[in-house]
Amino acid sequence: MKASIVKFIEENKIIAICRGIYAQDLVNLVSALSEGGVKLVEVTFDQGDKDCINKTSEAIKLLTSTFKGEVKIGAGTVVTLEQVFAAKNAGAEYILSPNVNKEIVQAANQLGMVTIPGSMTPTEILEAHFAGADFVKLFPAGTLGLTYAKDLLGPINNVKFIATAGVTPDNLGEFLKLGFAGAGISSYLTNKKLVNENKFDILKEHAKELVAISKEL
Repeated sequence: MKASIVKFIEENKIIAICRGIYAQDLVNLVSALSEGGVKLVEVTFDQGDKDCINKTSEAIKLLTSTFKGEVKIGAGTVVTLEQVFAAKNAGAEYILSPNVNKEIVQAANQLGMVTIPGSMTPTEILEAHFAGADFVKLFPAGTLGLTYAKDLLGPINNVKFIATAGVTPDNLGEFLKLGFAGAGISSYLTNKKLVNENKFDILKEHAKELVAISKEL
């Protein structure tokens, strides 16, 4: 089961990051993204919202029941063990974090979820890798830049990387050419203004654009 999710991520590459979007808006967004070819969606825990566990859990349940495996749903910004268990119970198949926490990685692994902790430095990256992470999220990838990423992948060539934050149509292909397994992308795919204006057709076209880039390699 876990191996199949790892393979699915490697094959589909683009993870849409949905932050603060719920209920029918979220279903409409994910429908548009799926039609555009994006089959991986991360629903984040909003750490500033005291009710984030309930909101995110309900959102994950809604998506898993609606898309029935056609789109693989993960939980993002997972920073506590309580959130790990909530994500699992809601039906998430993978988790992403902005940081490295060995307890979270190991707990999620024991629950059979794919783990993608966030790291910036070589020390953090290898700490995540040796803790059992399936992928390591380079964060913030856009700020760190392609030269930094290339320098990392020289000595650390045994880790599967996901580039997140600041990944755009202009640099996605370059990250993938360097050897990144995929990318997490937020506003270009999940822009709240476009969602609120029901302009899902634009987001569908954005999804198509990114998927086309990912398949050029």
